[in-house]
Amino acid sequence: MLVAIIIHAIIQEYVLDKINRRMHFSKTKHSKFNESGQLSAFYLFSCVWGTSILISENYVSDPMSLWKDYPHMMIPFQMKFFYISQLAYWFHAFPELYFQKTKKEDIPRQLVYIGLYLFHIAGAYLLNLTRLGLVLLVLHYFVEFLFHISRLFYFSDEKYQKGFSMWAALFVFGRLLTLILSVLTVGFGLASAENQGLNLNTGNFNMLAIRIIVLSSICGTQAFMMWKFINFQLRRWREHSSQPQSLKKKFVTTKGRPSKKERENGVNGTVTSNGADSPRSRKEKSS
Repeated sequence: MLVAIIIHAIIQEYVLDKINRRMHFSKTKHSKFNESGQLSAFYLFSCVWGTSILISENYVSDPMSLWKDYPHMMIPFQMKFFYISQLAYWFHAFPELYFQKTKKEDIPRQLVYIGLYLFHIAGAYLLNLTRLGLVLLVLHYFVEFLFHISRLFYFSDEKYQKGFSMWAALFVFGRLLTLILSVLTVGFGLASAENQGLNLNTGNFNMLAIRIIVLSSICGTQAFMMWKFINFQLRRWREHSSQPQSLKKKFVTTKGRPSKKERENGVNGTVTSNGADSPRSRKEKSS
């Protein structure tokens, strides 16, 4: 956890703070930019590291290895170190809420966010579902990396929207693929395995109740994320739809407002008794 704090501080001081001083962000954008900068670096590193493990262990070429030979007690050193690093990073996120001076209204959201990561990573490690957990983490981290890197580009140029469109499509695809892999591994692969039952000595948790709990937690988390995603998209849609209306109202207001010259000469260009005198009236006055 100490290493994660040191790396976090290096990225913050030598990269993000320099960009913030150049861009002159507001306080709200400043905090969001720092959050996206830190998370995008972490997601990219974890995604590359996890993908290298998947390729080296041939988990990608053989999907049946996700449930074959369960329980997976003999974990490769790279995978074990990967899980320890993940837990250390998300545990270090708790003191970072204090050091980053997070707003009080944002703390509950951050605690739920961190708690879900710790719950699923620790659950996959303790239940010996490390192979499935690694695949789902890499998939999830890639989608999250795309979102935060798109938000970084958006802060530098608010006209940039292509990244969010790509992220939206991959987000839905990622949720569907997560459900498919989870049901295929836990619901079918482990359910048809021979070693059924609970055995703490061998690390076997392949029983119906635990499989239901695992699938329920995964499906519940995916449903929660989809609900947050739909609310986020609706909020963006309302913001974009309200901008043309506000500009149109402003244009109509400025168009209907008479100019200074029109107010002197009369309403809408018609001469009134308070307007300027015509040449004939000035001649009569002089006579």
